[in-house]
Amino acid sequence: MTDTTRNDEILAALTRIAEALERRSPPPVEALSLDGADAFIWHPDPDRLTPVRKVNRVDIEQLHGIDRVRDILLENTRRFAEGFPANNALLWGARGMGKSSLVKAAHARVNKDTGGGLALVEINREDIPTLPRLLHGLRDQSRRAVLYCDDLSFDHDDTTYKSLKAVLEGGLEGRPDNVIFYATSNRRHLMPRDMMENERSTAINPAEAVEEKVSLSDRFGLWLGFHTCSQEDYLAMIDGYCTRHGLTGDREDIHAAALEWSVTRGARSGRVAWQFIQELAGRLGRTLD
Repeated sequence: MTDTTRNDEILAALTRIAEALERRSPPPVEALSLDGADAFIWHPDPDRLTPVRKVNRVDIEQLHGIDRVRDILLENTRRFAEGFPANNALLWGARGMGKSSLVKAAHARVNKDTGGGLALVEINREDIPTLPRLLHGLRDQSRRAVLYCDDLSFDHDDTTYKSLKAVLEGGLEGRPDNVIFYATSNRRHLMPRDMMENERSTAINPAEAVEEKVSLSDRFGLWLGFHTCSQEDYLAMIDGYCTRHGLTGDREDIHAAALEWSVTRGARSGRVAWQFIQELAGRLGRTLD
């Protein structure tokens, strides 16, 4: 074998190695930007913010039966948008009572009042481990952002909550001044009760083990509880939706049908009310804008 042939073989082998390494390397990551939209969804690997052209939300006036928590979250969001101190918020409680709807509606109202200076960024539960990268990318943004995670909870053997604790209020960097974190959950402490009880029964120091689990929720300065609504509030939701969407008919008949609908669903909530309104609109041959 001549030296030229051997050199050609070595060069070909090195080329193949370089091409393989290039295929395995992640594409270059563009700098994150909060321009061009009011809301974004965080997608890691590669890290990017995808604009949401039309957010799935309702007007804040359509949310009934949650007046107190509505006013608290709205005020907290407004203070944050105006550059004043504000708290991370955990919205917890009954299913279908408007937790995620309130986050989106409060953002829309404050964003409208402040001239569009506030962005909403949604991060999926499974992407929580990448939260430090997202916060790092948002830290130097001139625009303020509400970081939002829907249905946040942790199961057995899930240690992701530890990184979330450090990001929210611990660690050297902590949460950037231009970012606030809102989360919704059916669990007040974000952990299943049997998980905490198991820790209490098996740990050397039960009190410390439980404290480790529940301390995550302490990172949220606001705990806003949502509870199953009364029949009066449920019917007020029905009336509000009917007025908003121009659904007419005998009010007593609509109420009777709405109550029957709630019985078949086994609950009264904002979600059940909206599902009935979709049923009613279909019966009447109407569309919902």
